[in-house]
Amino acid sequence: RTRTGRDEGIEHPHPPLRRPPRRRRPGQVQGAGEPAMKWLERHRFLLMALVTAVPLPVLGYWLGQNWLTVIVAFGALPLADWLIGQDRSNPSAADEAAWARSPTGSASLYAYVPVQIGLIVWSAAVHAGGELSAMQALGLMASVGVVTGGQGITIAHELGHRRSVVDRLLAKLLLTTVCYGHFHIEHNRGHHARVATPDDPATARQGESLYGFVPRAIAGSLVSAWRLEAQRLRRRDEALLSHHNQMLWFAAVPVLMALGLGLWLGPGAALWFVGQSVVAFSLLEAINYVEHYGLVRRSVGGALEGVTARHSWNSSQRLSNACLINLQRHADHHAHPTRPYPLLRHLDDSPQLPTGYPGMVLLALVPPLWFSVMNPRVAGLDGAGSADGVPALAAGQARPEV
Repeated sequence: RTRTGRDEGIEHPHPPLRRPPRRRRPGQVQGAGEPAMKWLERHRFLLMALVTAVPLPVLGYWLGQNWLTVIVAFGALPLADWLIGQDRSNPSAADEAAWARSPTGSASLYAYVPVQIGLIVWSAAVHAGGELSAMQALGLMASVGVVTGGQGITIAHELGHRRSVVDRLLAKLLLTTVCYGHFHIEHNRGHHARVATPDDPATARQGESLYGFVPRAIAGSLVSAWRLEAQRLRRRDEALLSHHNQMLWFAAVPVLMALGLGLWLGPGAALWFVGQSVVAFSLLEAINYVEHYGLVRRSVGGALEGVTARHSWNSSQRLSNACLINLQRHADHHAHPTRPYPLLRHLDDSPQLPTGYPGMVLLALVPPLWFSVMNPRVAGLDGAGSADGVPALAAGQARPEV
């Protein structure tokens, strides 16, 4: 026997037992301890941001088809949404604990801010170069606006509901890049308090078309934000015309951005900045149209009922919720405005949309089709309008607009 413990010259009939190599289960990510589908589900928001934030407009530019983002968002996405279907599962306690210690959840939102700014500057430079035809330039403007409105404003909305000063500052920065900074005031202090009432400019009346709602919402939200900010300043005994007035900053910063682009790249770049902003905030208001169409809070015993799950349309389409960081779980958002986006829940007792926001916005572009689908759903809700259960309108009877 040698010092190493081996028996010299003796053949062992059975070699030492060794653990066989561990095989990956089908669908498991190499080197990971969880199935591939579970891994994709866990990181779906970050992955969708990487897929849609910049690559689509840039890819469309490289391919010579600058309408690509619009085609994907309102053509391929509604179809894929319908095919992939819904995810009505809700986060568990383990999911909430995982979010609390996750290093990527908020980091991906923060990382998007410079990405959006870069996208706007890049697209303005492309336009200023004069290489695109009028139709392709319009396509690039619309594509960038779909990203800055669909994803940028959605991320600003998420950050704006948080208590962190940094998060709210980033939310305001994103909103000023689309000339809609006042949304931060009106949404948080106005819309959430007055949703589904005649005083809320972001609640669409039953029978009101998208084309009638969007101008009313744009003007109404601006007026409401000024009133809310003036009230805040009076409470704090601060002057309306002072640096304390956020509305002045929300007006000045976009002007400075447009002037900067104009001085650097030419007047066309400044107009480009305004154009993509119009696309972005028009898309926001189109989504607002979908979110609360025809829903009314009742007067109970002379007092207005509180906000419940019945006052927001819900959609749990898996794909579009991944693109919009669960914005479509809107009923739970109104019930818990500070709840982080991955933890928003599907609520069965909220009104349910037939599909996700991309498909519903597409439907709203044709008012007769919208009314034929949505008005029966409003009428079918339990107590959707007045206290006696008869469907009512958010602000008096309105004739359908075409």
